[in-house]
Amino acid sequence: MTEQLKLGDFGHAGDDVIVPFQVEALDVRGRAVQLGPALDAMLDRHDYPEPVARLLAECLVLTALLGSSLKFDGKLILQTQSDGPVDMLVADFAARGSMRAYARFDEARLARAQKEGHTTPEQLLGTGVLAMTIDQGTHMQRYQGVVQLDGTSLEEVARTYFRQSEQIPTEVRLSVARQLLPEAGGGKSSWRAGGMLAQFLPDAPDRMRLPDLPGGDGETAAAEPVHLDDAWAELLALFSTIEPDELLDPTIGTERLLYRLFHEHGVVVFPGQTVADDCSCSREKISAILDGFSGEEIAESVEDGEIRVNCEFCSKEYRFDPAEFDGAGGD
Repeated sequence: MTEQLKLGDFGHAGDDVIVPFQVEALDVRGRAVQLGPALDAMLDRHDYPEPVARLLAECLVLTALLGSSLKFDGKLILQTQSDGPVDMLVADFAARGSMRAYARFDEARLARAQKEGHTTPEQLLGTGVLAMTIDQGTHMQRYQGVVQLDGTSLEEVARTYFRQSEQIPTEVRLSVARQLLPEAGGGKSSWRAGGMLAQFLPDAPDRMRLPDLPGGDGETAAAEPVHLDDAWAELLALFSTIEPDELLDPTIGTERLLYRLFHEHGVVVFPGQTVADDCSCSREKISAILDGFSGEEIAESVEDGEIRVNCEFCSKEYRFDPAEFDGAGGD
């Protein structure tokens, strides 16, 4: 049985903890998070240009909110592929709370976009696809849902994904900031991000109905208007009052924000899940991949007498003696 904790029963969850919540009067369940040191470590390691770091931080918050819903020992992987200056984002969340991420971008195109002031997430991504993959582990089939990136925000893409794939009304808010912290001898900047996701889950499925999405076939006839359920309409109205700073301000905290939004209806929070900057790469995993290389592939991988492999997620370098493999995979 899941332990339920009412607001006021305990202190703030603090940074890097995903807090599930429920507003029974509105038939709403959701999750909220403030990312601090874990996010800062992941972004600082790569030293991305600021617009890229901000975009990847949004991706990490969204991945944490989605991945923490997993009920089994698996992994959720969020990946974009698009034609913008930032042509790929990858973030994954393991059920135990481990997260990692990286971004790929074109330096020349990014510099041009910055010069022209085209640095919103939508402009950096451009058009393409966003895929959400649920990896249930060895010997289990993967599930993947894909949604178009068409110049809209990651918030809007997430809403569209849930309407298309699960027909669940979903609202998402994301926020990212780089803060200057006072220190002896000068200030130090650090990354913070926050987000909140709410889903409408009434007992009667017909109450979840939303207007159909545009079909993209050029038809101009107006779709039949659909009345939003009063409870969901109120949730949307309450979410519209959230200021970006409230989502990530440690002096406000997740629980205090939830109380401000939902105290009139009654809100229950559940024990949180800690988020960790924890890459799953290892020497053994990379060695197993190299074991499958042919002799020719091993020879092509040698540089200055050794094989060097860098993890794109955590930037850790692994070095191997080519003699360890000797074309074990065969030609």
